[in-house]
Amino acid sequence: MSLKITAVIQQEENWYVAKCVENDVASQGKTIDDAMHNLKEALELYYEDSDDTPAIKRTFVTTMEIAV
Repeated sequence: MSLKITAVIQQEENWYVAKCVENDVASQGKTIDDAMHNLKEALELYYEDSDDTPAIKRTFVTTMEIAV
């Protein structure tokens, strides 16, 4: 089985933090690629113990401009 998830990556000082929007699983790495790889491993472990098929809803991410 495979799932399509939404990942958000933000730089925090010298690290990149990758977070799955659908379930709040997060990981980090020194590079974006490392953070994504580590998030993938964390998600595989997260779903490894699950007996049920996860219900993943479609998530849409966009940007917007606001006046400040």
